Amino acid sequence: MEPKLVETLTGWRRHLHAHPELSLQERNTAAFVCDRLKELGIPFEAGVGGNGVVATLTRGASNRSVGLRADMDALPILEATGLPYASSHSGVMHACGHDGHTTSLLGAAALLAADPSWNGTVRLIFQPGEEGYGGAEAMLKDGVLERFPMERVFAYHNWPGLEAGTIAVHDGPVMAGGMRIHIVLDGRASHAGMPHLSHDPVVATGHVIVALQSIVARNVDPLESAVVTIGMVQAGTAPNQVPAQAALHGTARFFRPAVEKLLDESIHRVVEGIAATMGVKAEIDLSDRVPATVNTSAEATLAAEAAAEAGLTVRRDLAPAMTSEDFSHFLLKRPGAFLWVGNGPVESGTGLHNPRYNFNDAILPSAATALAAAAKRALREGV
Repeated sequence: MEPKLVETLTGWRRHLHAHPELSLQERNTAAFVCDRLKELGIPFEAGVGGNGVVATLTRGASNRSVGLRADMDALPILEATGLPYASSHSGVMHACGHDGHTTSLLGAAALLAADPSWNGTVRLIFQPGEEGYGGAEAMLKDGVLERFPMERVFAYHNWPGLEAGTIAVHDGPVMAGGMRIHIVLDGRASHAGMPHLSHDPVVATGHVIVALQSIVARNVDPLESAVVTIGMVQAGTAPNQVPAQAALHGTARFFRPAVEKLLDESIHRVVEGIAATMGVKAEIDLSDRVPATVNTSAEATLAAEAAAEAGLTVRRDLAPAMTSEDFSHFLLKRPGAFLWVGNGPVESGTGLHNPRYNFNDAILPSAATALAAAAKRALREGV
């Protein structure tokens, strides 16, 4: 990649990092993408599935087509990096690197636009709402695959802990499926000094948190993979009151539908049983479900060979992760592959979703090249 393009991409990425927007609120981010596409002379359509943008590059007479996708949304996290281009929006941060993913796809667009060696159509999909807000489903419901036909589809995620710029391609599962856990326990409030007059949802919450861990430990086959995590607990407004209500929020992760079903049934059984024991009422909502991200074999091989052909270091030996990605919805509709691009060492808690995380600008050339290479190879190979 030419040094001038690297410099340009770095500037774009840092601008996006400084101006993050939460899921389904990516209006300015989408506008930035549209402005850059105009500069590149690439036609696009905005407002696909909400704030989504789809650009189209066509060259030659081939009727072959391929899609490349990047996510655009940030997280409700207070940034603690101290960087000169840190978030200017308090409590909102690109803590997962979607600023880098968006920029990488713009970089792939620039590479493809300047490359006369390929024929066919490349769809560039800039997706909103990946962080558990149904962005992929919204674009699919808005007819993204019908309005912008593509035979295959590819995407990537930066991966802290993997050597910077290394491309990892999995055979089969890449990331787990997931669902959000929302539990509300309704009890009876009282003075803290007279707890016998209450039905205490806080004590019930403690039992629920501990008991939920028994699901993976004692209900899921040890040879399967599953996670149940409660990440948020909300209860009370005064230290000398037993509150009337407590809420718990978290996620469950799995690879197989049978394990998803087991987790669903077990969470209901555990929570409802404890609620009955403690004399409180339970409302359980298991929503925002995402299937596992699973690469198709031919497309995984294609992406790995394309990256290697482009001079990038490729690994095929990494285990899948229990994180989730809604690119999985695209892979249920079209064959494709989801790559990891190494972000470099994880130092002092600088992993994904950490307040001190930062996307490594040095991997932008590798990521953009890997996406462009996969697209070109897909267009010249049969499906």
